[in-house]
Amino acid sequence: MAAGTLLQMPSPGSVLAFAVLSFALIVVPGPSVMFVVSRGVALGRRAALLTVVGNATGVYAQVLLVGVGLGAVVERSVVIFTAVKLLGSAYLIWLGAQAIRHRRSMAGVLDAAVAVRSRRSVFADGVVVGAANPKAIVFFAAILPQYIDAGGAPAALQMAFLGLIFVVIALLSDSAWGLVAGTARQWFACSPRRLSRLGGAGGITMIGLGVHLAVSGRTD
Repeated sequence: MAAGTLLQMPSPGSVLAFAVLSFALIVVPGPSVMFVVSRGVALGRRAALLTVVGNATGVYAQVLLVGVGLGAVVERSVVIFTAVKLLGSAYLIWLGAQAIRHRRSMAGVLDAAVAVRSRRSVFADGVVVGAANPKAIVFFAAILPQYIDAGGAPAALQMAFLGLIFVVIALLSDSAWGLVAGTARQWFACSPRRLSRLGGAGGITMIGLGVHLAVSGRTD
């Protein structure tokens, strides 16, 4: 009986309620979706999907951090929250500045060799952006414990399970956005001038996301 109790996950009702809440939050386009869309339109569908996977990896890393207790530290410490927030915003701004700087060479991403090198960093960019979002870790720290079965498996294991559900939903939703954006890129690819303007617009979007993250406050 003890072993069975230790392996008990949240009840089906709790899992369904968490999944519905997660879907409601994920389906509304936010900074993560905008980042995926900007990458998809600029670099294509494959890059968009790599960004989605990278972002989901970074977000799930936050789930694991919450599971071991670090989420509560970020939630309660203004200093740590601000440091993580500014780190993420600075990285987004840097990515945007790079996109604007190299906007005139956007046509180069159509070259296979350049695309291969780009893919190696696109995933890493997604991981950093996903892991450096302090509002996500605060959300997990505040929400996940509410769906934990106190008499079941260790809380960290249950949180990891629920977080995986969140990530799967995010993968499906964000991938759809990325595929649409990557398909729209084909029209832009017909003209180097369009690609140049696209690079500038994508850069401005990422800088805007970085600034928004930097100036946004805590939700508490």
